[in-house]
Amino acid sequence: MRGTKLLRQVHLWVLAALASTLLAGCGDEYVVLNPKGPVAQTQYDLIVISTILCAIIIIPVLALTAFIVYRYRDTPGNKASYKPEWAHSTTLEVIWWGIPVIIVALLGYFTVRDVYALKESPNKEVPPITIQVTSLDWKWLFTYPEQGIATVNYLEIPAGVPVQFHLSAEAPMNSFWVPELGGQIYAMSGMTTELYLQADEPGEFDGRGANFTGEGFAHMNFKVVAKPQEEFDQWVKEVKGTTPALTKEDYEELKQPGLAEVMTFSSFPEGLFEEIVSKYSHGHPMHSSDAAPQTNE
Repeated sequence: MRGTKLLRQVHLWVLAALASTLLAGCGDEYVVLNPKGPVAQTQYDLIVISTILCAIIIIPVLALTAFIVYRYRDTPGNKASYKPEWAHSTTLEVIWWGIPVIIVALLGYFTVRDVYALKESPNKEVPPITIQVTSLDWKWLFTYPEQGIATVNYLEIPAGVPVQFHLSAEAPMNSFWVPELGGQIYAMSGMTTELYLQADEPGEFDGRGANFTGEGFAHMNFKVVAKPQEEFDQWVKEVKGTTPALTKEDYEELKQPGLAEVMTFSSFPEGLFEEIVSKYSHGHPMHSSDAAPQTNE
């Protein structure tokens, strides 16, 4: 009976390992661990530091657990010392309380340091561009106030230039996430959140909604394309010269629940983003949060 149970457990472990190996091939790479910009790199470093610090506790605890189970097992002839009256050891108390306190202090230091660093532009020498992000049911609207254009489910940015995102929602709360460029941050009705991202080099990156918002949630994906500044400027000119304007009527239709394809607009109503935010403030001043992005831990 015992042998059958052991065989069954081994079988389950083999199946789990096999499934992990096969499922790992579903994607080209682990995007969270593939930073392509300074924000993502900072968060990646924080993940590595946190993993190492936690391993300092976890690995010895697991090793000691295995050792104690084996050393003090109830078997004939076991020579392990037996001290039924033992109750206290100052040395052990210092070890198993002191080390975790140090680990938590170090985790707190690195986390606070990086969280505050990510509240500012990752590149002080290059002025950032501003992009306003509105979460809709079930699509993303991006407005470029400096360029005067808008896009749906598509985001183009200049490589090597910090991007300051202002985020809000016309629908249930969602979470804006481009894994290779940085951690996710919430987009909420009646307020704005801010997030800095930057792509170090030209490339294409996958963006997604990371908070469940209903039936079409799984389709709230968008493509982020980073291009050299000259190509980005040329793209802006093409959009302004070849696409229609986004009117208030178009926006009212766009915000209705449903899926949408990629769209570009040569202009959008002035103050549209501010109007979206203020309509849910119920007469109160607009609330703005510059909270740092969530790390992917």
